[in-house]
Amino acid sequence: MTEEEGNFLWTIKLDWLNIVSMLNLDDINQIAEFKKIKALKKINLKYGSENLMDFEPEYLENLVADELKELMKKELSINAKKQAERERDIRSKVIPFKKGGIIKLDPRDLKDFNGDEKEMLKFFYKKFLGRDDDDDKDDEKDKYKEDNTGYYI
Repeated sequence: MTEEEGNFLWTIKLDWLNIVSMLNLDDINQIAEFKKIKALKKINLKYGSENLMDFEPEYLENLVADELKELMKKELSINAKKQAERERDIRSKVIPFKKGGIIKLDPRDLKDFNGDEKEMLKFFYKKFLGRDDDDDKDDEKDKYKEDNTGYYI
């Protein structure tokens, strides 16, 4: 065992899945290896390896997560922006139901989509409104250009 490995023996207590969830990431591979090592070295210098061996695993995970938050500010902010954008897109694409209620879905109908959001939205549009999304496009092809989107008094 080298001196470097002996200094990081306390890392055995770490549950990296817990740390990944604290950082709101999807995968441990989103944390660069050099940033992991840098955070571990910084914590090791600050507290000492003997003291770190005495800490509780939850406290160690919080220390590592806090240090990684400092090192990964840019990546975490980009990840949060992408997540917010995905949520906003989903909200804008889903048809709001005015009356609410229980919607019965057959899971066998959903197996063919393979993660294609547009096809799934077309399916729901057709299922709940009883018409295709393409029917609205036919109204735009009328030879008369009039505004039929609102009521005028």
